Amino acid sequence: MKTLFLECSMGASGDMLLAALCELLPDREAFLKTLNTLIPGVSVKASSAESCGISGTRTEVRVNGTEETSELLPGDGHEHCEHGTDEAHEHSEHGHLHHGANDIHALLSGLALPEEVRENASAVYDSIAEAEAAVHGVPVSKVHFHEVGALDAVADVAGVCYALYLLAPESICVSTIHTGYGQIHCAHGILPVPAPATARLLLGLPCCAGDIEGELCTPTGAALLRHFGQKFGPMPAMRTGLIGVGIGEKCFAAANCLRAFWGETDDEANHAIVELCCHIDDMTAEALAFSGERLMNIGALDVSYAPITMKKGRAGIAFTVLCRPADEARIAEAVLRETNTNGVRVRRCGKYILRPTLRMIETPYGQMQVKCAGDGRIYREKPEYESVAAAARKTGLPFQKVWEDVLLCIRRENCEKAGK
Repeated sequence: MKTLFLECSMGASGDMLLAALCELLPDREAFLKTLNTLIPGVSVKASSAESCGISGTRTEVRVNGTEETSELLPGDGHEHCEHGTDEAHEHSEHGHLHHGANDIHALLSGLALPEEVRENASAVYDSIAEAEAAVHGVPVSKVHFHEVGALDAVADVAGVCYALYLLAPESICVSTIHTGYGQIHCAHGILPVPAPATARLLLGLPCCAGDIEGELCTPTGAALLRHFGQKFGPMPAMRTGLIGVGIGEKCFAAANCLRAFWGETDDEANHAIVELCCHIDDMTAEALAFSGERLMNIGALDVSYAPITMKKGRAGIAFTVLCRPADEARIAEAVLRETNTNGVRVRRCGKYILRPTLRMIETPYGQMQVKCAGDGRIYREKPEYESVAAAARKTGLPFQKVWEDVLLCIRRENCEKAGK
């Protein structure tokens, strides 16, 4: 199983997560090129850096040529997005524009990224806005983000979501999260570390203050870890293939870095799958399709429908849902809730798989995603559906035409790599 382990011994921030994941990607330049075309006036730069002798990557986001700076007490952490309520917005001393939660949503929904990436980014920002609203005792609609800090965080969040989409880990594990301790300056004055919004985002997750004074975990970092983390605790037994090191901006006595370990785990449960099956003869095709969409949205791996003949010659549908073993009870309950069936059969199966990955390729339609699958002996790849569909919509060409053109580019590139 492809596993990503995030070591947060110096907390986490959006820029450190982005930098660490950037080091794991096979085509870093193409990834950064995509990020730099998303938001007008916003640029992302990745450069070599080091902390306490450990080398890695540092990412910098500039908004109209300006890098967001943190208003922190001496020795404090990585970043802290300025935020506030309507009142703070109206009386801002900075003289800059502010963005509300709806503005951020609109910005994220318009990014030229796969739908899954946009949805994850919106969910991460929702959690930040909800935490800020709860801390200040106001509705989410009253929360505003300082312009530069908001766009800086949007770039970090979108970049992390896109990097994870390209890596496609099957499991994401996160260590105990160090928050740091002390105080931090923000738009509201001096606040304790972890900042109130960060503390709320970390509810239920394993974390500790540690012995470093300063803000080590930011709201953006906490929101990303909460959204993507599937397991929290020590590093699992894994064969590590790559290590990405994201370097933070501030200097501490300890190496200010976040490490991302990329490798394989061998838990037998990871090579299993669950089939949930039922026969249905009293739902319309539209209602079943809607049920399938709902199940996919809450974590089902696949949904299929097959026509069958039931007893007394009744026409029906064999409704089959695939899910992970850990999700069996939750998805089975959802099948009972979303369909008219009164019972669900369960089959627990082993499986042989080709490991899925994604890569980018240059085509006449711009950069396109390619879905790859292999196990070291067998390898295959094909154009990614959403990329082809988006290009077909944009150009007005038939889907099949774009698909074949991208296939030709894949074959040509592979021949060039093989020296033919």
